[in-house]
Amino acid sequence: MEWELPQLLEVETSTAPGGPPPTSSNSRKTFGQLIRTDPLSTIVSVSIDVLSATIAVALAWWWALTSVLVHPPMWCFALFVPLVVIVMGARSLYRRSLNRRFLDEFYGILSSGSIAAMLLLCALVLFGITDRPGAAVTKLWVCASILIPFGRLVRVVVQRRLQQNSHLVSPTLVIGSGQLTQHVIARMIAAPEHGMNPVGVLSDESPIRSDQGTEADQVPYLGAVDRLESVIAETQAERLVIAFTRVHGELLTGAVRIAHRHGLRVWVVPRMYEVIGSKSLIDHIGGMPLLSVPHTNPRGWQFRVKHISDRIVAGCILLVLSPLFLTLMLLVRWSSPGPIFFAQERVGRNGQIFGCLKFRSMRLPDPDHVTFVPKTGSAPGGVEGTDRRTRIGKLMRSTSMDELPQLLNVLRGDMSLVGPRPERPEFVTLFEAQIRRYGERHRVKAGVTGWAQVNGLRGQTSIADRAEWDNYYIENWSLWLDIKILMLTVLAVFKKAE
Repeated sequence: MEWELPQLLEVETSTAPGGPPPTSSNSRKTFGQLIRTDPLSTIVSVSIDVLSATIAVALAWWWALTSVLVHPPMWCFALFVPLVVIVMGARSLYRRSLNRRFLDEFYGILSSGSIAAMLLLCALVLFGITDRPGAAVTKLWVCASILIPFGRLVRVVVQRRLQQNSHLVSPTLVIGSGQLTQHVIARMIAAPEHGMNPVGVLSDESPIRSDQGTEADQVPYLGAVDRLESVIAETQAERLVIAFTRVHGELLTGAVRIAHRHGLRVWVVPRMYEVIGSKSLIDHIGGMPLLSVPHTNPRGWQFRVKHISDRIVAGCILLVLSPLFLTLMLLVRWSSPGPIFFAQERVGRNGQIFGCLKFRSMRLPDPDHVTFVPKTGSAPGGVEGTDRRTRIGKLMRSTSMDELPQLLNVLRGDMSLVGPRPERPEFVTLFEAQIRRYGERHRVKAGVTGWAQVNGLRGQTSIADRAEWDNYYIENWSLWLDIKILMLTVLAVFKKAE
């Protein structure tokens, strides 16, 4: 399962001209500390790109030798390697990211390779090094477009695996008190792939502990904020997160400077973090920063285009999957008495109720069966009550193929391909009264798949977390985000689900 931290703004390290560079609290670092921090972290990324680009150059050179009579000399091909590194550096693709995802990097990596190939081609044409440089450079571009993203994919997979197994995880201090601080710590613990291990809380007021005794409550309170320098030395912390706190702003500014002096990376949870998304930009009036908060309009032309494209894509998917669709219809009919499709009332956009279609995966219930009640705080879903699944029903549930008829809902305009998953009316009324911002999910059409689902929130999981992820999707919607979710959905199908 993967979780998002609340929107964090990183405070960059800055050193005055002629001033001392940031220093660590411990001059002798372990290999893990070195690999987690600059400059070695960036050197690893650059080295992987150089290796991938070099292999691409060698492969393209061999390809050119076998098919092009006139081709550039080898040293011209080799210029592609530094060009790729320069372009990627100029586009901030070596900047360390808290939420490193291959799909987030893919477009930038691919376009950087294309720009480097265009620069190389322009240089070859201008200097007249060969009569037909286009064919050779095209082969180089094809090789680089495959190998460089593949190298980055390997790096991301290895890094996330190491972090999930508590390797390459940085000791992290949190300044703050209250529920948001607990929320941030809980996210760090639940998602070690972000590379943060909370080792202590600093606050000028006693931290609030929950009654349930969660893992977040086990993180020790280490005293007031003015102890930060000594706490860094004690815990060997490498990162600092500043959540909501009543500490005076000047004291927090001093804490950031202390953290930077000891080489820590610093993040701040901004006020009104719910409306600050990935599209937010920082402008300046003089030396004062202003954070722009872009608006996502579910009634705008972009969503009209989205709904039209949803129907076109859903129709194409149904056409391609028609043999599988018809086969599942026959298997459901033969599995047990009852209808092929199961239509259940769900709440969609603007609170409108529609019939959400699924393949029937269960035998019809006994007349005297007892209604199942989900546990508090969890969304209804999965196997509720007595397991009445048929054999084909178990297979469809584990692969999410029982959701395929919802493509018909998309064609009818009830749903989108991507959006918040719809819920039953009786639960919507309950959740809107209990869960903060739950009703805001209904600003857009319900989806066959969603941002919460591809991040592990399927079945009987926390409805509050689902609402958080769904609202994040709405506030940060883009066509690329929809494409990314659809691609992640294909991978999620291979994971076991109820």
